[in-house]
Amino acid sequence: MRIAGMLVIMLITLSAAYLLQPHVEGIVGVGALGEFYLGNSYLGERSAGSPEVVTSILWDYRGVDTYFETAVLFLAIISAVSVFRSFNGPKSRGEGFTEVVKTGVKLVAFITFVASASVAFHGHLTPGGGFQGGSMLAAGSLLIIVGFSKNALERNGITKTRALGIRTAGLLTIVCVAVYPLLRGLHFMQNLPVYPVKVGGLLVSGSLLLYNLAEFLAVGAGFTIIFLLLANPEEGWQ
Repeated sequence: MRIAGMLVIMLITLSAAYLLQPHVEGIVGVGALGEFYLGNSYLGERSAGSPEVVTSILWDYRGVDTYFETAVLFLAIISAVSVFRSFNGPKSRGEGFTEVVKTGVKLVAFITFVASASVAFHGHLTPGGGFQGGSMLAAGSLLIIVGFSKNALERNGITKTRALGIRTAGLLTIVCVAVYPLLRGLHFMQNLPVYPVKVGGLLVSGSLLLYNLAEFLAVGAGFTIIFLLLANPEEGWQ
């Protein structure tokens, strides 16, 4: 029944897309606001030179909104840690799956780490960014927890306390990058001309690269904390 229901939903979706296609193709041009964003993300005097328009909008034109979204996520992580602070249950004794599975987990986790860093570092050039890269990084931590156990992360120094420290460092970096323009008599979170568009001939798009890297650390460490908390055994509540 479930498979039949999924097939019906897919059929309805494809039919709707087919029927709406002529109407979508008939829409030409963009609005005035869209032209402004497109013209000032990669081109124009106020541009950070970023071909990734979405990143420019998130950290430049609606940067204050993104700033407080990050703060809300940080408070959510802190709240989760506070709820679990009295938990002193026994350490999990699980050693994970077989060696074949563990080898596969190591390989996939390494590839995930490299891909997550690439997504974060190139977030101002290609689709992606700090949040997406951080989510992928945390997925690598989750793979290790499932394949080995949470002890594998903790034995290698990725504890809840250390991850919280990394997340705090990422958030503080975002705060410093956002506040620094005020010290120069400019606006909060202002990008240009405070931060350079290029460094050593490489396009960094001003503060966009800094925000992405800081968000990468903050999100990756934050979700890792949640996974470590959820991996706690249920026995031992006080």
